Amino acid sequence: MADNRVGLPQGTLDALILKAISLEPLHGWAISERLQQISDESLRIGQGSIYPALLRLQRKGWIKATWGVTENNRRAKYYALTRAGQRQLASRVQGWQRLIAIVGRVLLED
Repeated sequence: MADNRVGLPQGTLDALILKAISLEPLHGWAISERLQQISDESLRIGQGSIYPALLRLQRKGWIKATWGVTENNRRAKYYALTRAGQRQLASRVQGWQRLIAIVGRVLLED
């Protein structure tokens, strides 16, 4: 079986986390699971990367955390986007779209 996983460019994890919680608040484990599922198992982001990123995003005011209970009846912090986080996500998506278009033009030029 081929290994389809890829490394993430610096700063990309923040955008992926913002996207993962854009629909509903999630706890850290669920965020990593959602990213793995959406990427067809290509992105496997460990807890050692997720939690420092969550703390960083919280300090920037892009996400907020509240305590809740998981589906396994365990206490966990659930992370949700703030208005600033929503604006940041929109900005990051626009940036990626521009980058993809530019790189595509360069690589696909005949």
